[in-house]
Amino acid sequence: MVMNNYFSAEMSDKEFMKLSNFINSNYGIRMPENKKVMVQSRLQKRMRELKINDFTRYFEYVFNDSTDSAELIHMIDVITTNKTEFFREAVHFEFMKSTVLPELASMPRSGKINIWSAGCSSGEEPYTIAMVMEEYGNKHKPLDYSILGTDLSTRVLKMAKNAIYSDQRATGIPMELRKKYLLKSKDPSKKLVRIVPELRNRTYYKRLNFMDAAYQVNEKFDIIFCRNVLIYFDREIQEQVINKLCRNLRPGGFFFLGHSESIMRMNVPLEQIKPTIFRRV
Repeated sequence: MVMNNYFSAEMSDKEFMKLSNFINSNYGIRMPENKKVMVQSRLQKRMRELKINDFTRYFEYVFNDSTDSAELIHMIDVITTNKTEFFREAVHFEFMKSTVLPELASMPRSGKINIWSAGCSSGEEPYTIAMVMEEYGNKHKPLDYSILGTDLSTRVLKMAKNAIYSDQRATGIPMELRKKYLLKSKDPSKKLVRIVPELRNRTYYKRLNFMDAAYQVNEKFDIIFCRNVLIYFDREIQEQVINKLCRNLRPGGFFFLGHSESIMRMNVPLEQIKPTIFRRV
């Protein structure tokens, strides 16, 4: 049997180093040598679609000035990691219910409560936040709110906008909330669910590169979630990103980091109130 050449294409160490330096310089993401096999495997699939059988030709295609930048975006989509789940690190949502939302609900305000999910991936975090907001409103005081989700990957942003998930992806949602906020597919064989329109209408999405000098976001936010994203960046870039995010965080606003992230020894306008929970000073 003849093996398809597209399956056997291999990336040289020099090509991987060039790609790694480009990704780090332009998107801040570290790509150490142990990521080479993973990156090679993911790009091979794309090369088969394009009928390109070696990495030299593929990178010439990606970085050629005459090539549409869509392929560069597609490459970034393919090699970036997007891991998320509903109600991940649930302690943050408990703190929202017990402390953040009662405070925001008691404050006089002329506009909506604005929340930013920075590094929103496929939308599980924004929709989890929306469920928490709705549940608080049902039990206490209805809240007018809006949730922005941003990510580097256009692929996951499309998934977030569509808000369609497998039954398995939705297992992290408590059953009582699943009944309220998920619609089952009309085709039972597909085992898919979709977030209800009421929650989808509360969210909007934009592509954003954390390495941009300034973020094209005009709103001021009461809450920013930036969880399990900064772990892919060097310490210096982490500090830069947090400072740029904080430009859009209101004084006294809340900032949530992932459980393995820290602002220790960083010059950022945040004070810690609980592990991985901060306020804008």
